[in-house]
Amino acid sequence: MPGAYRPERKRNPFVGSAAGGRGLSALQRPFFEIRPPRGYGVLTTIGRKTGQPRPRCVRAIRRGDRAFLVAIGGPATAWVKNIRARPRVTLRVGGGRFGGFAREPRDDSERQEAMRAYCDTVHGFDLAACAMHRRGLPSRAKVRELHLRWFGRGLPLVVDLEV
Repeated sequence: MPGAYRPERKRNPFVGSAAGGRGLSALQRPFFEIRPPRGYGVLTTIGRKTGQPRPRCVRAIRRGDRAFLVAIGGPATAWVKNIRARPRVTLRVGGGRFGGFAREPRDDSERQEAMRAYCDTVHGFDLAACAMHRRGLPSRAKVRELHLRWFGRGLPLVVDLEV
């Protein structure tokens, strides 16, 4: 797929495929449900085919009554397909569990706001994520570059939270 995200660490099973991402999410979810790290959370969508809840660990930057996410795999990502079928979601972040509606940014100004929130915010857990995707020691600059790459190649989403 042209333009698809490709991590520098090709041998890492967690970042090289969609199945690896699902596996990593399943490993992190019990901890994220109790207390997600800053800048991360658990997004629960409703399966478009099964109607069952589908939780997924995601990087979620909350700004007031909105949260900004990026589907690194773009529109082909399963949870994006679920959102497009049923935009009502639940998001568990550090401030609590919120219901809301997920959507793509409405215009360029909202997309720019999402990019600033998502790419300019660096928390401690981001350094660990960077180490999984990039070679060498993680740094704030590498984290920001990684987030810019995800934002540019992925699909940014906004969750309007019911606060």
